[in-house]
Amino acid sequence: MTVDGASAGEEGSGLSVTLETAWGLRERPSKGPKPGLSLDRIVDAGIAIAASEGIGAVTMGRVSKTLGVSPMSLYRYVSARDELYVLMQDAATGAPPEMPAGITGWRARLEWWARAQRDVFRRNLWLLRIPITSPPASPHSLEWMEQGLAALDGSGLEEGGKLSVLMLVGGFVRNEVTLMADLDAAMRAGGREPDEVMRRYARTIDALTSTAPERFPALRRTLASGVLDVADEEDTEFEFGLGRVLDGVAVLVGE
Repeated sequence: MTVDGASAGEEGSGLSVTLETAWGLRERPSKGPKPGLSLDRIVDAGIAIAASEGIGAVTMGRVSKTLGVSPMSLYRYVSARDELYVLMQDAATGAPPEMPAGITGWRARLEWWARAQRDVFRRNLWLLRIPITSPPASPHSLEWMEQGLAALDGSGLEEGGKLSVLMLVGGFVRNEVTLMADLDAAMRAGGREPDEVMRRYARTIDALTSTAPERFPALRRTLASGVLDVADEEDTEFEFGLGRVLDGVAVLVGE
């Protein structure tokens, strides 16, 4: 069986072409059609485009134009755009930073792991727009998985439970960063500060619910409290959400 939507490697490894490339198991031309062309340069060019214009702007044609080569020359190194996406994702994610020795206990370790993942996404928001088509299998993604599983050593969870916890925590991190990035982009596009956005939102909700307050008693109480008049601090929702997710894991662990 293959993964990443690619065919099995030509050398019979059973791995997809994409994974063979990511793990350095495929031979690449020693010399490119233009002096200096290499897989690293192609990946770096794709990352630069994604960082400035979004992942949708990354095409083989655009990358080749950036590098000053013909599109066909890229295919000597990368078989398809989806393969390039995997290589870009792995390069931008990088290996997980080393966890400080002073962080002990499954909860503290897992919390540190989640924050480290969040930092990667926030530095590379375009990563959030790459479709997830298979479980992680690139070099750095497996290193992150290894670190997350190791964080749960001593929790008493069976291996399947550990994987489920990593999916839960990783999914929360990804969703939180995506939501905050989208909201931030919308506010920037509108030229409004967070507090102004919230005040406008509160006025909108008030106008929509004031004519029939009996239909929205909970919303009316929330409006009356004033909590919608001021934006939260940048990390408030992340801290709250991560804490509640880990509280749930603690129940599962039996603490």
